[in-house]
Amino acid sequence: MTIFEKIAAREIPASIVHEEVDFIAFHDISAQAPVHVLIVPKRCIPRIALAAADDAALLGRMLLAAREIAAKLGVLESGYRLVINNGRDAGESVPHLHIHLLAGRPLGWPPG
Repeated sequence: MTIFEKIAAREIPASIVHEEVDFIAFHDISAQAPVHVLIVPKRCIPRIALAAADDAALLGRMLLAAREIAAKLGVLESGYRLVINNGRDAGESVPHLHIHLLAGRPLGWPPG
């Protein structure tokens, strides 16, 4: 099991901000911005490059939930960034697809 599966199963504590039947969102313990939330499917999809057509509805719901999470955390109007890393060179550190929601400060471009 990945760390994210353990969080979804409540085997590891997390500060959960949103939950639906097939995904969960919680504050990142290694925050890179004042608001840093991970939106994670409960079942493991190792990375976005390995997502299948059957995952489209789940991924869409996760992206749409980001707006609700941003509103809940007070950053909807000021802005937020969504990031999905794919592979080691992109900064992927957990082999379980997740969306980073970053906000709460100006985010430079290009990143990294």
